[in-house]
Amino acid sequence: MRSIWNGAISFGLVSIPIKLVNATENHSISFRQIHTEDGGRIRYRKVCELEDREVTSAEIGKGYEDADGSVIPITDEDLAALPIPTAKTIEIVAFVPADRIDPLQMDAAYYLSANGVPAAKPYTLLREALKRSKKVAIAKFALRGKERLGMLRVVDDVIAMHGLLWPDEIRVPEGVAPDSHVTVRDAELDLADALMDTLGEVDISTLHDDYRDAVEELIAAKVGGTAPTEQTPAAEAGGGKVIDLMAALESSVRAARSARGEGGEEVAEVTPLPSRRGKSAPAAPKQVGGKKSTATKKKAAAAPAKKSASKSAQSGRKAAASKKATQKKSATGKKTTAKRRASA
Repeated sequence: MRSIWNGAISFGLVSIPIKLVNATENHSISFRQIHTEDGGRIRYRKVCELEDREVTSAEIGKGYEDADGSVIPITDEDLAALPIPTAKTIEIVAFVPADRIDPLQMDAAYYLSANGVPAAKPYTLLREALKRSKKVAIAKFALRGKERLGMLRVVDDVIAMHGLLWPDEIRVPEGVAPDSHVTVRDAELDLADALMDTLGEVDISTLHDDYRDAVEELIAAKVGGTAPTEQTPAAEAGGGKVIDLMAALESSVRAARSARGEGGEEVAEVTPLPSRRGKSAPAAPKQVGGKKSTATKKKAAAAPAKKSASKSAQSGRKAAASKKATQKKSATGKKTTAKRRASA
């Protein structure tokens, strides 16, 4: 790969000669502007406003426009003479945990290649130190006339550098969040969690640009003089249409399960989240095979028998008491008759 910058990494008193190589490439399809009537190319020409003529690249320099509209010429020699220590050096200023870097700051990515045999030892030392510390290096460097911020980390066996935006280049997300107050129910969160679990993970290396493929097929068809293959129209976005969120989540879960071959006709099963639930209601009696358990059956069958036995015992007690009262009354009558006979 062709290097775009040569310099060195400054690591304390250690200097590591390196080459800077682009780590990414753009695969977007470029279009030219044409005149729709005859297909002629539309070109932009650089014209001097004072002389009203086209100028060459060799005649073009830099200039800073002041507040009053006047332009102050700035030459390459002026910029090269600036006292910037990072003009040819990637100066490491700190080592921090990787999660300290906000992804919003991430910019272009580069590979750092050891420049020459003598650079192999210090290069490997820095790489292994980064691996063992599980940290990233924060550095300052100059590229294309600007001093920039960078983050060095290890990718496989190579030191990679991500350009970082300066902190004051990150805009505050003021007025971006919804203005109105919205309450999200636990049931909705449970369905969202179920959908996330169903979709699962993905191997990012398997993803590709479907739009670019479609454009390439369109161009190939036009070159070959054939009709382009009709594409299935994409589903229209909901826009501002009010939808039933619960129904949409349930449908999404079913569709995701169907796509994974898990059966899309089943109703989405929601697993309550312990951290969001209060105390649950007492569990219903356990059922096996759709019927009540044996213990429940025995308890239900024993209840009428117990009630019947209680009624029989009560009737027996009443009969015994009645018989006893009759015997007592009969004995009292016999005593009274005997007394009357004795008096006569």
